[in-house]
Amino acid sequence: MRNRAIFIGALLAIFAAVVIAGCGGSSSSSSNSTSEPGGSENASATTGGEGGGSGTINAAEVGGLGSVLVDSEGMTVYIYTPDKGTTSTCYGECEAAWPPVVTEGKPSAGEGAMSSALGTTKRKDGTMQVTYEGHPLYTFSGDSGPGEANGQELDGIWFVLDESGTAVEGKASAPEEGEEAEESSGGYGGGGGY
Repeated sequence: MRNRAIFIGALLAIFAAVVIAGCGGSSSSSSNSTSEPGGSENASATTGGEGGGSGTINAAEVGGLGSVLVDSEGMTVYIYTPDKGTTSTCYGECEAAWPPVVTEGKPSAGEGAMSSALGTTKRKDGTMQVTYEGHPLYTFSGDSGPGEANGQELDGIWFVLDESGTAVEGKASAPEEGEEAEESSGGYGGGGGY
């Protein structure tokens, strides 16, 4: 079990190095931003190359962080502090590691989220990225299931948001045995003496 923990740690270190390299630089964007915040019509949403979702932003409990924003699949959403207002600066390798939360219509607020805080911003490729209190939203490819926030405070520039749209400080705790994240094939797994 100890060898597995060391192996997982090494993989996470390599992954972090790739993310740092991909997200270290910023590119300017000529995108015009924001639709009107709020809106009640459901939208088809995707996160990067993954399909599905309803364009709904909710709040859910994440161990060690409290109630934070999640997408319609329950995946934790993040902000990228180098973004310029509502304009995303995460493209290329950064975008591959941190897929933007995109929608084809107006996003909607689910339980715990404020509809007045939701909006969109146009990305370079023409897709509409969901924003919350003016911050473009992303998921993290290192999160394998709901209840995980492995990207929290990564490089000091990625943060989860609470329902008010404020960046949360602190690290997420590993899920307890029996919680949802244990069901996934990735992540921390269950059990034994770390």
